[in-house]
Amino acid sequence: MSKSSLRILAVLLTVGILVVLFAGFDGLPGAVKAQIAAERKAFTAAQSQLQSAQAEVSRNLTTESALFRALPSAREYPDRLNRAAGSLAAAGQSLAELEKLGKQDRRSDRTRAEALLAREKQVRAASVEDAESVRKDAAHWVDLKQHLPREVQDMERDYKAIHAVDLAATAAAVQKAQADWPEKKNDLDSRLATARGILTRGDELWQSTTEPRRAAAVNDYTKVDFGTLFAAADTLKTGAADLPKQAEQLKTLSAQLYESWDKVLVDMETRGSGNAREYNQKIKTVRAKVADATGKAGTATSDEKWVDVSKSQYQAMEKNLGMAIEHKPAGKYDTESERVAQPAGFAYMAPQGQSNQYGHWQQSNGTSFWVFYGQYALMRDLLFNRDYRPMDSREYRDYSTSRQRNETYYGRDTASQAPKYGTSGTATQEKYSGSTFSKSGGFKDSKYATKSGGYRDSQYSTPSGRDPNVDSTPRRFGSGSSRPAEQPRAAPPQRSYRPAPTPYRPSAPRSPGRSFGGSRRR
Repeated sequence: MSKSSLRILAVLLTVGILVVLFAGFDGLPGAVKAQIAAERKAFTAAQSQLQSAQAEVSRNLTTESALFRALPSAREYPDRLNRAAGSLAAAGQSLAELEKLGKQDRRSDRTRAEALLAREKQVRAASVEDAESVRKDAAHWVDLKQHLPREVQDMERDYKAIHAVDLAATAAAVQKAQADWPEKKNDLDSRLATARGILTRGDELWQSTTEPRRAAAVNDYTKVDFGTLFAAADTLKTGAADLPKQAEQLKTLSAQLYESWDKVLVDMETRGSGNAREYNQKIKTVRAKVADATGKAGTATSDEKWVDVSKSQYQAMEKNLGMAIEHKPAGKYDTESERVAQPAGFAYMAPQGQSNQYGHWQQSNGTSFWVFYGQYALMRDLLFNRDYRPMDSREYRDYSTSRQRNETYYGRDTASQAPKYGTSGTATQEKYSGSTFSKSGGFKDSKYATKSGGYRDSQYSTPSGRDPNVDSTPRRFGSGSSRPAEQPRAAPPQRSYRPAPTPYRPSAPRSPGRSFGGSRRR
């Protein structure tokens, strides 16, 4: 073969290869072709499912004609099934166009094919869902009819459960709360009316279904209005579940009005490092319960719990040691608590020149100071960490201004001009010098920080205590209290607790409730 013939053959072979390659690049992507094939199978399955639903519903409508004639929803079954069939037919048209595009196999049809696939899938799935909804609804009513005597028994059980709720006791609690806290009257009235409405509606339904229930109990279907009976059964079931919850909620809300509480951040710590770092807060909850709105008698209690918190929550409250981070006054629901941190106890003070159930303003040397009444001494001590120092009217004005602005009030120490409350506050650092936070160096810049020989410079230390060369190790009192000189000093005890796996650590013993307002021992 000559060289020219070889050249011509090579050119033809190259052109043929290029034609084959470009023919492959010009077709629909393989993934699109695979989806078209999968949809063909899915559509066939959907046709079978729709036909099965139509057949089952038609059979039920024929065999249980008396039942479905009494059900308004059953009248819509044929139309709903026809709409489902129409939708599936529209999906079939999209599939036919897809198959045509698949045969033409042009890459330029990719966008069109993907859009048709998305629409066909959506329409096919919706049509099957509609048909299945009709089938399940019809089967549900047939099942109820087959168990009609049991359904009547359930109605009686639910009716008795509704009447077992003592709404009289609930109404009495609500009426007392309305008298003591008139601003809650409308809300409590509305809730009580809803609860009473369940009881009234239950009685009406029970009376109106007397004859159908009797017929159903002996399977005499000719005298049963299935639609009315089943609707009444559903309403009674819902009422039996809702009424006890509403009655209990009314009692709970009424009781909340007679209690004030504060959540005070009394300690905090961090442990570990990196991803294993843990953040903990110690929350003291101080509660005061009163018998009526006058607040003349009641009890005060408190409890403390270590709480595991997130890093963000810890950092958000890091500046608020000793503060009430949440406060709920008497006359409010728990859901109406105030969440702007404020100095603990300040919320119980009345505006300048006024008094309230907690205390009054008292003049002394030309200055007004807030004084808590004796019956609230325990609550005051719990909130102020047993170190309450009367606040003057000037400071209360500043606090009120911050509160009106929805801002946290940290006060100002008149001697040092430093903050007075919160973690950086001089009053807080003195009151909480024994806290875990302080002992771990939290008050490192404060004179109350835990340091070796921390009281040597105090005016209350002994002469030997001021001498840095004197061993100031704590001694035991009683026999055998002396420690031999040669015996090495014991290592400081390790902390014996770890956060519990649950959100809370074991709580400190709850302080016993103290009554205030009655006679006091002096």
